[in-house]
Amino acid sequence: MSEHTPPKPPASGAVRVRSQPADAGAPAPTVRLNKRMADLGLCSRREADDWIARGWVRVNGAPAVMGQPVAANARIEVAREAEQQQRQQVTILINKPVGYVSGQAEDGHEPAVVLVQPENRWRECNSRMRWGFEQLRGLAPAGRLDIDSIGLLVLTQDGRVARQLIGEDSDMEKEYLVRVSYGAENVNVQAAFPREKLALLCHGLSLDGQLLRPAQVSWQNPEQLRFVLKEGKKRQIRRMCEQVGLFVTGLKRVRIGRVNLGHLPIGQWRYLMPHEQF
Repeated sequence: MSEHTPPKPPASGAVRVRSQPADAGAPAPTVRLNKRMADLGLCSRREADDWIARGWVRVNGAPAVMGQPVAANARIEVAREAEQQQRQQVTILINKPVGYVSGQAEDGHEPAVVLVQPENRWRECNSRMRWGFEQLRGLAPAGRLDIDSIGLLVLTQDGRVARQLIGEDSDMEKEYLVRVSYGAENVNVQAAFPREKLALLCHGLSLDGQLLRPAQVSWQNPEQLRFVLKEGKKRQIRRMCEQVGLFVTGLKRVRIGRVNLGHLPIGQWRYLMPHEQF
């Protein structure tokens, strides 16, 4: 089919996704089908494998096979059942309190997901989504927040959201407000803290033997710093502060990408709205 030939309509009950044709003079490189589907933004790799196993995916008109290599110009069809399943997946924003872990329960501390109950839904959540226990199935954190930190935590059933926030190629900004002390100084810390150390927080520190990516770090007020990071190593901000002599007394995540914590009360949750994009 040439570029000027209109494509045939998708088969009944399926949605067709087709990339641009490969260059005629170049060999067509291939990738695994689940990766190609994830790269196209259709789903996560795990979700793609599930759809393939269910017979919901066709490649160039033939039923897909697990692990199948495909070229960039392969025609991929996804059954309506997959679309319907995906529409039922939820993404939940929660203002995590201190004392809850992000993922699995550990050391006697409960995971934040236990707070996702009807009585904790924010009264100002305007989503038309109705609560159901099936929404807890496969609901997992897309990123961590330390047990002694508070603020925005994303829990999702949607592999596309997880890949966007914590995928290996994710470049998502995360913003934090961090209350600090410097030695004995916990009032007007800004005046006591050397400017060259603030510059180090922005770039020049290493953790676990790796140089950290540049960060945006500035004073929000004399006792509180604003951090904007594009990576998330374990306890990163606390460990960064330790290296320059600061002690973190409070840490709150207020934004991920374009989604803000806003006025969501601590310990409560809401649905991500259809118009919101990270």
